[in-house]
Amino acid sequence: MTQTSNRMFDELARLMTDAANVAQGVRREASTAFRSQAETWIADMDLVRRDEFDAVREMASRAREENEKLAARITALEAELKATKVKRPKAAAKPAASRSATATKTSKAKPSAKKAPPTET
Repeated sequence: MTQTSNRMFDELARLMTDAANVAQGVRREASTAFRSQAETWIADMDLVRRDEFDAVREMASRAREENEKLAARITALEAELKATKVKRPKAAAKPAASRSATATKTSKAKPSAKKAPPTET
């Protein structure tokens, strides 16, 4: 074999190596551009991150449990109030005439004593 054929293979190998490096560079550039475009697209959609979603879901779960506890407490208090109303005897109703007389006595306004404005000297 001659020296020229080795040189030709060396040149061909170097050319292939350079082509592979260029292809890797193009791949990196394409990947970077795609990632950047995807991040911009996702940011425009106002999507939430997973950790934010999980935090809000936990808060909603706690609020639901608290609402259920409060509803049960309200039901118990209403039952207790109903039971106390049943136990108390009702007071005898006053006649309508005496109620209206009482209402007119209490509804009369007392004259208020107004203070005189201060005089300037």
